Amino acid sequence: MQYKTIILELLQQRPKMHDQLRKDRKLLTSMERYAKELKASHEAWMDLLSGLRPRSNRNHIASEALEIALKEMEDRLPSESPRQGHEALCLDAAMLFLRSSRTPRE
Repeated sequence: MQYKTIILELLQQRPKMHDQLRKDRKLLTSMERYAKELKASHEAWMDLLSGLRPRSNRNHIASEALEIALKEMEDRLPSESPRQGHEALCLDAAMLFLRSSRTPRE
C-alpha cells in the first residue's frame, strides 16, 4: 500500500496547506504522520468489516475500508474548495490500492 502517495495527493489538492508545509519544512514529516494514521485507520476498518462479513472477498473489504479511511482523513484535513471530485478521489485511491495489492509485499 502506498499510503504516502495517497496522502501526498490529498495534500496537493490543498495548495495552501501543501505550500505552507513545504515552506515550513514540515511536508515530509506531516505526510509520514498522516500516512501512518491512514494506514492504521485502513487496517482497523478492514478488521471491523472482515468481522462483520467474514465471507466477503478480501480485496472488496480492503477497498471499502480504504474508501472509509480516506473519507475520514479528508474530513480531518482543511478544505480549500467545495467537495467536488470527492468520489473520483476515492475511486482513484481504491484503484491504486488494488494495483498495489497485486505486487508482492515486503
